Amino acid sequence: MSEPKRVERPLSPFMIGPYYRPQMTSISSILTRITGHALVAGVMLGVWWLLAAATSDAYFETANAVATSWFGDLVFTGSLWAVWYHYLAGLRHLYFDAGHGMDIPTAEKLGWVCIIGSVVLTVITILLVQ
Repeated sequence: MSEPKRVERPLSPFMIGPYYRPQMTSISSILTRITGHALVAGVMLGVWWLLAAATSDAYFETANAVATSWFGDLVFTGSLWAVWYHYLAGLRHLYFDAGHGMDIPTAEKLGWVCIIGSVVLTVITILLVQ
């Protein structure tokens, strides 16, 4: 008996490129995980700033210089976007948990709503705070 012909298939859907076309549903799921973990950077910078304020004036000057620099602005702005994205993605998942929006077109539209909505809400928040 002859051996069956083996077909070369990709090993994982994470092989983005020639084997796997990224879809909005997978991108939004990955972004939810990334934003959840990335929020730690903003929290760490904020906690460091508060601890420095409670420690000494000299230490606070250093922490304040970092927190109010372009780097601090970037971290806090990114964290603000991550909070809004994570919030909207949570609402999206509550909608899914209720048994709604499980078809692919609706799930893709909701993914775009999370991305675009989080950017719009971030800009509105920045404009309101200034």
